[in-house]
Amino acid sequence: MSADSELTCFSGFLMSFSRPLLDAKEVTPVIPYALPSLSIMHKCGYALPRNILTRKAMKAAVAKKPIIRIAVVESDPLRFVGFRTLFDSEPDFELVSAALPEIGQLQNIELVLLGNRSGQNLFDAMASLKATRPDLRIIVTGSGMDEETILKAIASGAKGYVYEAASPAEFVQAIRIVNQGSVWAPRKVLSMFIERVSSSPGRIFPAGRVTFTDREKEVLEMLVVGRSNKEIGAALGIEERTVKAHVAKLMRKVGVQNRIALSVHAITHSLVSAK
Repeated sequence: MSADSELTCFSGFLMSFSRPLLDAKEVTPVIPYALPSLSIMHKCGYALPRNILTRKAMKAAVAKKPIIRIAVVESDPLRFVGFRTLFDSEPDFELVSAALPEIGQLQNIELVLLGNRSGQNLFDAMASLKATRPDLRIIVTGSGMDEETILKAIASGAKGYVYEAASPAEFVQAIRIVNQGSVWAPRKVLSMFIERVSSSPGRIFPAGRVTFTDREKEVLEMLVVGRSNKEIGAALGIEERTVKAHVAKLMRKVGVQNRIALSVHAITHSLVSAK
């Protein structure tokens, strides 16, 4: 079909409408079977009402999921194309490619995928993002970062780290978990770092700082190696809800909001005793 005939068809389509695309009294959007492209509507000089949703937003509305707006900061533009393809099946993911200086102007962005090869020192880039948008949730992506650097990134404000070769399912899970306010990190990162801590003699709970009961120490030592509340309870002979209470108290004492952050703090501040 030529452009002229397509425009003619669209003009007839508009004239056949007897009500708006969205009825304010309806919860579900009215979606025509053959909605013309936005570019064709623009050629006809037809301005969409402000409450008309984009195609992706319509899909998300039907799925009853709020849109997660993600900025991808990468030096290689092909990485953005890759992410867009990767998340094409996620109707509530909305991606935009952005440079670091632009993030401050993108007020609707909630989460940033920050490549560790984005053309700037990783920690300088994180500091810049946090200075302009302290509310942003940052997930670092890339390869070649050692475990200590990953933990340092999380301690510096990143909400997660995902290897660039991770599966699509892992990327999607990481974004959803971070968007909910939690932290995502590869479990083996914590396990490998714990091995390094445990192999160094003299690592004990330091005196003069935060104090823990013997039971809290036992819970913390099992938590940092990735054991679940159920596993900790079984090992210590206590109920799972009691373990949850100990973990909550540990987080309050240390001043963190989640288990991963508690584990990172315990490792980086030598709160785990040597065996």
